[in-house]
Amino acid sequence: MGRSRKRRNIYSPQDEFMLDHIILTVSNFAKALAFYEAVLPHLNILDRQDYDGKDGPPGHPDLKGFGANGRLFFWLREGVPNPDAVHVGFVADSEKAVQAAYSAALAAGATSKHAPGPQLHYDPRYYAAQVVDLDGYTLEFVYKSWQH
Repeated sequence: MGRSRKRRNIYSPQDEFMLDHIILTVSNFAKALAFYEAVLPHLNILDRQDYDGKDGPPGHPDLKGFGANGRLFFWLREGVPNPDAVHVGFVADSEKAVQAAYSAALAAGATSKHAPGPQLHYDPRYYAAQVVDLDGYTLEFVYKSWQH
């Protein structure tokens, strides 16, 4: 028989980050960079870095990274996008941040999937908006009051 796992109730700073990074394939670096540089600051994602693929193993792609507090976790690579394979949910620190990211995304060329508002089918405190970016990826800007 397997051992049961007891849920821990002790908070650790590492609990904020359960994933290290994600890489999206975009069709055009210049357009994607302009889009994400307009949207991500509204979510306090302010850090940027370029990685030259030639510095990695043979065949490594060039990458454009975004992050916060010295941690880069959202990366772009150029190629053929596959938007049906990925949905990205970005943490927002308030309903106002959800609204600002949504507005910035629309101004930068995204299309609306759903406007900011409570997502009652999940939880009355789950406030979010969704857009479709320039390559067809669904981006969700999410504020969960009980997590702040």
